[in-house]
Amino acid sequence: MRRIFYMLAVAVIAVVSSCRNDDVVIPPTPEDTGKPSVKGKVVGMYVLNEGVMGFNKATLDYLDLSAYGLTVQYMRNIYPSRNPDDVKELGDVGNDVKVYGSKLWMVINCSNKVVVASVADCRRQGQVDIPNCRYLAFHDGYAYVSSYVGPVDRSQDSPLGSVYKVDTTSLSIVGRVDVGYQPDEMAVLDGKLYVANSGGYRAPNYDRTVSVIDLATFREERKIDVDINLFRCKADKYGQLWVSSRGDTYDVPSRLYWLRKDQSGRMEKAGCINHNVSDYCIVGDSLYFIAAEWSSIMMDNTISYGIVNVRTHELVSQTLSSAPELAAVEMPYGIIVNPYERDFYVMDAKNYLSSGELLHFKADGSFDWKVSTGDIPGHAAFVFKDEKK
Repeated sequence: MRRIFYMLAVAVIAVVSSCRNDDVVIPPTPEDTGKPSVKGKVVGMYVLNEGVMGFNKATLDYLDLSAYGLTVQYMRNIYPSRNPDDVKELGDVGNDVKVYGSKLWMVINCSNKVVVASVADCRRQGQVDIPNCRYLAFHDGYAYVSSYVGPVDRSQDSPLGSVYKVDTTSLSIVGRVDVGYQPDEMAVLDGKLYVANSGGYRAPNYDRTVSVIDLATFREERKIDVDINLFRCKADKYGQLWVSSRGDTYDVPSRLYWLRKDQSGRMEKAGCINHNVSDYCIVGDSLYFIAAEWSSIMMDNTISYGIVNVRTHELVSQTLSSAPELAAVEMPYGIIVNPYERDFYVMDAKNYLSSGELLHFKADGSFDWKVSTGDIPGHAAFVFKDEKK
């Protein structure tokens, strides 16, 4: 099956209009990159745009790489036309998107839900109601969703966060375990779920731990002390965890840590790279990162890019590309790297209020093309050839 989202009939407008009580939803118009379609294992990519909080503007875009005989096409805001009966569309603040099997999972943070759709056509299959949900991880037929539990409220009285366990077939919640305060990204490694706790609502009394959950019993075993305001958490092929700290924008800088098992087999903090990291993607031995560090003193962002060798724990490159297009990025907000070809995509959130951009770079760092996205693009998930039905 070819994912040609842009071949929609004009008649769809009338159908959508009747389903929406006269709110006409216009089918998305493709943006042609001018580049020939790709014949590889990666056939497409979903991009989740956060949208400004409170404006109910989370949107989903799709990059079609594999349309036979055509050029690479980018489709903006595909969800409404695919789901005309879903009046509220996606909702408020898209926080994570992942593909698992034949399903596409989207975390819509302030709308307190995880929307599940078909990977093949983006048609909604259901939703899971989870308060202040944040990030996704998957293992053995279950989805794990981190949750701040309480509402958006920066207060010392905010409750402990939780991780919810969801059956990916029935979409029912089958378990919940409390972790640290305001848990964010998670990673599965050797039968354990590692959860980066931020404590972001409780500043300056941030959390500084990674929760260790045993997946067999679904209980928190212990916490690993790392640093304040943890955020990202990803595993590499060497059995290590890479966890980022956002610091406090004043006295404590953001850093990147690696954790690995000690002689007793317990995961522990092992080292630190003194560099800000906002988002990163690990492919092979390389950790590709983007960084936008806000200084409350300078009242400005410092933007940088680079590559860390996860085997040697060295910062091996302080750039991803010398192309002027990368230097012109206003606010790098997300990065994803093709695990096979090593070409990569950078998401530019611009001023957080208007349409962003998606930029594509070849494996050697040379600029290839860019397109306009929805508001605040920050999360993406590849669609692979063997996931097509």
